[in-house]
Amino acid sequence: MSFSIIAEALDLLDDPQANGARTAEFLKTYGAEAVAIETCRGEKGSTDFIRVLIPGKNGKSAGGKAPTLGVVGRLGGIGARPDRLGFTSDGDGALSAVAIAAKLSRMHALGDILEGDVIVTTHICPNAPTRPHDPVPFMDSPVTSAECNAHEVDPAMDAVISIDTTKGNRIVNHRGIAITPTVRDGWILRVSEDFLSILEITTGKLPVVLPLTQQDITPYGNGIYHLNSILQPSVATRAPVIGLAITAVSQVPGCATGATHLEDISDAVSFTLEAAKAYVSGKAHFCDEAEFMRLQSLYGSMSHLRTFGEQK
Repeated sequence: MSFSIIAEALDLLDDPQANGARTAEFLKTYGAEAVAIETCRGEKGSTDFIRVLIPGKNGKSAGGKAPTLGVVGRLGGIGARPDRLGFTSDGDGALSAVAIAAKLSRMHALGDILEGDVIVTTHICPNAPTRPHDPVPFMDSPVTSAECNAHEVDPAMDAVISIDTTKGNRIVNHRGIAITPTVRDGWILRVSEDFLSILEITTGKLPVVLPLTQQDITPYGNGIYHLNSILQPSVATRAPVIGLAITAVSQVPGCATGATHLEDISDAVSFTLEAAKAYVSGKAHFCDEAEFMRLQSLYGSMSHLRTFGEQK
């Protein structure tokens, strides 16, 4: 259980002065060593991107061959100040990522070292803008989605779990977490049976799946409706990506405050930790490699869906 770490991380992030440097110092108290911060500025403000490497005993950072898992805390911002005071619902992705990085760092320091590397990325912005969205308003970001991908999706990631609050919709009416089908290079593939099992074990409940459409895995900014940004990392990599959605029964705006439930964050953290252990040791797979290759041989590449397409 990581409840105490999650509570500490929430106290850290629910602060108008929250930033990358403070987050890095917090992670270092749990044993994190490879922490990088980069400030990125846009027309709507600035945010601090943070990247944490938790090395594995047979990871690529040590010259090994075990696969590397990427964990992306996806969001617009952890706060919408000065319009809204407090931690936003949209901030749950960053909160989960920071707690996961802290827990994995502590495990590593204590000697529980995973087989492969895990790279955790997110960004920290306590005063992000908001924007209209149907059916409820979303958080916006000080920088573009493409810039987020450039900082959060690392070429070393062999597979990615993208964590995002997904409460502003009528698609999943469930309080807790849900996973998406695997997305790989423009293909929406079958839901991973391995990760469904991990979801059952870590939540103690029947697994819930967030449905996707083709337009959800196209880039932001193409003028097409997206459920949210949960699968935007798939635009920036050919590696398989699974979305881990933090969900609600009712429709909750991304800019709403007082909407974070620690038990749901705990489920997201537990799922990701167990998924990381299983994936980097070769015991869980995002997709069937042979089936993916067969799909491509029969129907061709779908990588054009990762682009802005033909502009007419």
